[in-house]
Amino acid sequence: MSKKIGVDLGGTYLRVGIVENNKVTKYIKKQTPRNQKDLVEEMAKSISECMSKDVIGIGVASPGPLKDGIIYNTPNLPFKNFNLKRFLQNRFKKRVEIKNDAHCVAIAESKLGCRKRNFIVITLGTGVGGGIIIDGKLYEGEGYAGEIGHIVLDGGKYLETLWQLNRKELQATFGTNFLKDIFCKKDERAKKLIEEICVYLGQALGSVVNIFDPEVIILMGEIRETRNKLIRMLNKEMRKYTIIPTVPKIKWSKLDHPGILGASLLID
Repeated sequence: MSKKIGVDLGGTYLRVGIVENNKVTKYIKKQTPRNQKDLVEEMAKSISECMSKDVIGIGVASPGPLKDGIIYNTPNLPFKNFNLKRFLQNRFKKRVEIKNDAHCVAIAESKLGCRKRNFIVITLGTGVGGGIIIDGKLYEGEGYAGEIGHIVLDGGKYLETLWQLNRKELQATFGTNFLKDIFCKKDERAKKLIEEICVYLGQALGSVVNIFDPEVIILMGEIRETRNKLIRMLNKEMRKYTIIPTVPKIKWSKLDHPGILGASLLID
């Protein structure tokens, strides 16, 4: 049975795992270094800890924009026009495939998760990513489609910019685990920030629904810790901006390690 290595390269955490039979059998999680040299070496070290002769390839899920293994000037990683594919191929002499991280999550959802034919994935982490599945296939446009985080909202700000501002304020005010128990806090500022998040996410989700008419919208990221209370708020807010008669439900991804799984599926 083939063994693969999946890498989920996030702005906050670097995750690496061995994937066998579509299951993660070894998992490494480290904070993402803030400069390019340390990051590529930390990634190579983690991959080495998972490497063996029977590994058939390395799949990497990375924030974009990227194409042909080259990561361009992504805002949440210390890379600028860096050919990560060539670096990893030269280091490990294995097949390497690299794709947008939210696209990898969408692939994992399509094959192992929700298994719908038409749906949207939105990842909410350090940044905001998007993956679009149409007729069972990943839609990439000319190579860069799915940058849902860069939908322009009121005031000319990107969805991702608004998300990051609120996320940082919540984290600074209530600590690093704010998402896990935010709804348990009897705090008016926390309530206001969550309401602001729901307004601009609702606007973006409504726009996505109006354009793509998906069966479902899958959310992924640390925000999943808020569970169903936030989902109910988002469903209600999204309806205000949806003009088509069929309004899909918003659901959390049920997959563990979807970035690693999706990256491993790049190696067939």
